[in-house]
Amino acid sequence: MLGEAATWHYFVAAGLFALLGAIGHVCRAVFNVLPDRVTDRPLMDLPLSSDYDLSDLLFGTEYDDSGYYRLDSLKNFRISCMLSVVGGLLAMLFSPGVSIAMAWLIDRGLSWVWNLFLFRLHTISLL
Repeated sequence: MLGEAATWHYFVAAGLFALLGAIGHVCRAVFNVLPDRVTDRPLMDLPLSSDYDLSDLLFGTEYDDSGYYRLDSLKNFRISCMLSVVGGLLAMLFSPGVSIAMAWLIDRGLSWVWNLFLFRLHTISLL
């Protein structure tokens, strides 16, 4: 029987979504081959660049002098994590299937960590 997502599932999911946002921030900065900004005008970059979109324009994403996404920008990090957390929590709120799936994944993950901990304790006592 499938359960429901409790309030603590949403808090844990928010942390996991923030972690995914941090990973997305690093991946966008490190694995970007071509610069995001090709001109000095943002409205020209929207149709010309493949990675520069309307959310970058609205939130004020920072780029270096060459037009690449800045890895060392705390503002970029906050934007990436915020978008990931808000998008994930909205998906959980408005889709019951997503919230049940996240609750199941969180419960299974905690169960797996607990069983791993007990297994390690058992192997230590065998030595």
